[in-house]
Formats: sequence, C-alpha cells, structure tokens
Amino acid sequence: MFKLQTTFPKDFLWGGATAANQLEGASDVGGKGLSLSDVYVFDENIPKEHWTDQWHMMTHKQVEEAMDPTISRYYPKRNGIDFYHHYKEDISLFAEMGFKCYRMSLAWTRIFPNGDEVEPNEEGLAFYDRVFDELNKHGIEPIVSLSHYEMPLHLCKKYGGWVNRKVIDFYVRFATTVFERYKDKVNYWMTFNEINCVKHHPYVSLGVIEEGHPHIEQAKYQGAHHQFVASALATKECKVWNPDAKVGCMISYQLLVPYSCNPDDIQATVDNQRTSLFFSDVQARGYYPAYTARMFEEKNVVLETQPEDEHILREYPVDFVSFSYYMSSAISAYPEKLEGAVGNLLTGGIKNPYLPTSDWGWQIDPKGLRTALNQLYDRYQKPLFIAENGLGAVDKLEEGDIIQDDYRISYLRDHIEQIKEAIKDGVDVFGYTSWGCIDMISASTNQMSKRYGYIYVDQDDMGRGTKRRIKKKSFHWYKKVIASNGESLD
Repeated sequence: MFKLQTTFPKDFLWGGATAANQLEGASDVGGKGLSLSDVYVFDENIPKEHWTDQWHMMTHKQVEEAMDPTISRYYPKRNGIDFYHHYKEDISLFAEMGFKCYRMSLAWTRIFPNGDEVEPNEEGLAFYDRVFDELNKHGIEPIVSLSHYEMPLHLCKKYGGWVNRKVIDFYVRFATTVFERYKDKVNYWMTFNEINCVKHHPYVSLGVIEEGHPHIEQAKYQGAHHQFVASALATKECKVWNPDAKVGCMISYQLLVPYSCNPDDIQATVDNQRTSLFFSDVQARGYYPAYTARMFEEKNVVLETQPEDEHILREYPVDFVSFSYYMSSAISAYPEKLEGAVGNLLTGGIKNPYLPTSDWGWQIDPKGLRTALNQLYDRYQKPLFIAENGLGAVDKLEEGDIIQDDYRISYLRDHIEQIKEAIKDGVDVFGYTSWGCIDMISASTNQMSKRYGYIYVDQDDMGRGTKRRIKKKSFHWYKKVIASNGESLD
C-alpha cells in the first residue's frame, strides 16, 4: 500500500531556470560561434503585436543579414544580461535565496562554434568549468540542458539542420565531450529543451527555415526523429561516463481542455494532446505509439530511418520527464467561430472565460498544473521535474530599489500549492525551477521588459542600462518558500 505524502519530499529540488542564449551574452568572447538564437532582432519601433513574428516564421533574408558583420541591427540574445561576466554575482544571489538546484543550458556554440569541428573549443569548456565550480561552492546542483534553442547556425546553413542525419553525429560528439568533461560536476541532464515545439517553430528547434519550404511537415518530423535517435545515443553515452547520472526529456506542456462537452471538441482535444505528447511518448517509452501511423498519414509524412533506430530508441529511453507549464488551452473543433487566446503561442487555442490573463495575454491556470502532473505521471510512471513555470510581467523600479511584484508572488504561490496537491495525489515530482529566476531576454519577443525574475536587471529592450542586479519583493518570498520546503507560501 502507498503512504499518503502530504508535504514536499525532504530532498525536493527548489531553484530557478535560465537558458544560455537568453542571458550569457559575450557572443564575441572566447571563440563562440553564431547560434540560431543570435539571428533574432529587436526593434523598438516595430508595433508590439509583431514582436513574435520572427519566432513563428524566420526568413532566409534575416539569416543572411545576421551573418553580415556590416549590418547594424540590435541582436538582443548576443548581449543577454552578460551572465558571462556576472556569473559569480548571479550565482551568489541564487545561493542567498537558498537554491538547491539551477537549471541552465550549455551554449553548443561555445564548445563547438560551428558544430562540425572535430576538436572542442577549450575556452568554452573552461567557462562552464568555472560556472559549475561556483555552483558547487554554494551547494547548488546543476541541471543542464544540452540543447536549448542554441544550435550552431552553421549546421542550419551548411547541412539544413536536423533534417540531415549527419547532425546526429555532431550532437553526440558535443554530448560526449561535455559528459566526459563534467562527469564529476553534473548529475542531471536534459537532451533537448521543449522538443515538441518543433511543431510550432522549426527554425529555432531544428535549424529548418520554414519560408518557402516544399514540405515543412516532413522536415519537422524527420528532424524530430533524428533528435529522438540523438537523445537516445546521448543517454547511452552519459551512462558510460557517469552511471549514476539521470537524463531526461523536456517538453512544453500546455494542458489542453475541451472548450465544451461537444463530442467534436473532445475529440479535437485528444488529437491535439497526442500531437503534443507524441514527442515525450517516444523518448519516455522508447517507441513510436500506435496513433503515429494515422498522424503521419494525415500529414503526408514518410520517415527515412535506419534499421538500428528502433533498437536504439527502445534500449535508451530517458530516466525522467521534465516540462514547462505556463498556461492551459481550451480546444474547439470549430475555432473560427470563437474568440482565440491572443497570447497563446503554441496551440492557437480558444479563450477560456474562466481564466485571467497576463500582461502578454497568457491565460493563468494554476489548477491546470496539478492536472498536468497527474496526466504525465499516469502516462509515463517516471519521475517528473517542473523545468519552467513563471509569469512574464512589466515590473516597476521604484525609488529606493523597490520592486513590488506581488502579482508574481501570487502566480507562483498558486502554482506551488497545486504541486503539493499533486504530490498528495501520489505523483512523483522531484523538483521545481521557476522560469527566468533573473530577468533576461524573452525567448519569444526578444525584449527585456517582459520580466520573470526574482532579480531585476537594469537594462531596457535595446540593451541600455547599467546591468545592475536588484532584489525584488519575490526574491525574499521565494527564499522563505525554499527554507520552509514549500510550507510557508504567505
């Protein structure tokens, strides 16, 4: 019989999450190459409603311009918040909050600037040695994503991205290099960030430029297949260097609910959910689910595979399932008749009249996190890790370095309460890293003013500012949460 767990496990991993391409900066330091994310621009003169256009559709012209050193445009993710030079200060602040873990990513282009080199870049490896040593000094466990929207741009331009099977070998070389180098410093790895987002933005997920592509659905799923194989091979290799290490997959999980009890809405929800969870199904179960045949038939997708692929996937599934959760989404079979959720970046879902929205139109559904945890645990029966969750908002810096972000505290409190409820339900969830623990460049809009952090960074959308770090009200609140192991949420 199972014993009711009414509190967070005593070894629960509390912390925060970031991505190298959004905070490191120093893109011209230490031999770093250009990544896919280094192509995104921000222009304060463009209307706000168009800020996410690049995220949804990258053009060949934009890529060519980004590679031209004479082009004078602002590329925010090349500058980040200069974590590269501030990492000791930032990690010290994480430690002051009491972080047990820090979910981060490696910039592939720091270690293999073009991606296809035979030998790694020592300066890049040494930088992460310093970061891991600093985390270890403060007793913070690193949880590291190998690839978080920062694939080398060269692999996109020369090889066509992940559609090309050669990229598997380049990725495995990269993974093997860091597994060997950091075998005594990193115990938790994630192979690909939000791997299911290849459906929505193939450029930054796969290195595939959608503009003018003759068969984008084929490219998406062929690229995903190669990532599945690469993930399995990386999992195999990780165990060689550190048999006790854990390797996880990571998906964007937007809880999907039927807009109504109309059977058509219910079936549309099932179909959409399968399309989203297909990616973790393959990585966690080790095989393609039965519904894949119909899904591929309807998308006119025919995968090119090698005889050994099926064996590789079955032999080396992931150890745990991690996911981001920001919102839920209502699904209708007839969306054209209903009001859409304006800020819904993934599913294009219907506005749920029962839910409030953030400054960016994302619908806030804390109870959906409990449902999501139960759904994923019921489906996979593997430990779960909440890799991202947070509220992007406009923060006001008041006189005396005061930021009263009670709205963020409320959002996080409501979600953490639901994690505790899921634990009572019997879900095995071992950690929580809220997204953007320090303010950094937004993934989707490339702006700075969409802030998630407990730590304010004095920098505007065009990179102007002192980059001074300032504690928000939520900083002190989260410190109490961690110290009480989730019991003190007031």
